[in-house]
Amino acid sequence: MYAQMIRSEATQDDPERLAAFQARIDAGEKIEPKEWMPEGYRKTLIRQIGQHAHSEIVGQLPEGNWITRAPTLERKAILLAKVQDEAGHGLYLYCAAETLGVSRDELFEMLNSGKMKYSSIFNYPTLTWADMGAVGWLVDGAAIMNQVPLQRTSYGPYARAMVRICKEESFHQRQGFDIMMKMANGTPAQKRMAQDALDRFWYPSLMMFGPSDKDSVHSAQSMAWKIKMNTNDELRQKFVDQTVPQAEYLGLTVPDDTLAWNAEKGGYDFAQPDWDEFYDVLKGNGPCNADRLEARRTAWDEGAWVREGMLAHAEKKRAARMAAE
Repeated sequence: MYAQMIRSEATQDDPERLAAFQARIDAGEKIEPKEWMPEGYRKTLIRQIGQHAHSEIVGQLPEGNWITRAPTLERKAILLAKVQDEAGHGLYLYCAAETLGVSRDELFEMLNSGKMKYSSIFNYPTLTWADMGAVGWLVDGAAIMNQVPLQRTSYGPYARAMVRICKEESFHQRQGFDIMMKMANGTPAQKRMAQDALDRFWYPSLMMFGPSDKDSVHSAQSMAWKIKMNTNDELRQKFVDQTVPQAEYLGLTVPDDTLAWNAEKGGYDFAQPDWDEFYDVLKGNGPCNADRLEARRTAWDEGAWVREGMLAHAEKKRAARMAAE
């Protein structure tokens, strides 16, 4: 189905219809599933929502690594709830993508085969409990920065899904900051763990916003269609400006010797991440790429009997309804 959409792209879209569609976007109207849309718009949404959904699902793995090793029962319960939230976010997003005519099975096939990506941040390991703090504070903080504007995105199902997701992500970010605050105000060894987690997750968190605007392939059209509401560099700058004072409050040091307040622009000057590393991770060469995909493929294979049972049950109910009619 997805391939058919792509193939039909070249044969679609007369100028008048495209102009009318863009006028609706410019007027701030929401596009709904059964309404006409350019295939390029549909294709871009499938890519973006699919990658977003995959990121929520794969994002459970580095956190799930610490459920059995959380330092207290309370922390274990909080982390379990957070991982459950991430699964729910994936479900909302897969449902939104399905309204565009792509099946969930197709999306999973694209993830498991490597044809569709997920956020590069989840290809880094979580080595200590402080990493749970850094993931909540930095990674979920960057996610919120990306996702809050998406509540105003032009595609109705996506925008509505983001409302609940953003509310829950805000709790995740506070939970992570709370862990970092406890660690930073704990023993010298705990503070060193917190600093080490910040050192390792700072630049991968900056990468979450995507490549620099000058190198971004999709940003201009996505902005015109209001699929994206801000450029990558705008969001990255906003994240740095918000997060640096938080690090200072914690008594931690952002690992950037060039970091300096720029009064003229009203924001921080900061070093860019290593974009060669970013693209290398996207190609599958990150520290945990192979492990993450293997975990998802194993879950898919081992869950086959559940899917088959549910399909058989649905078919049985359908046959019973037809017999009753």
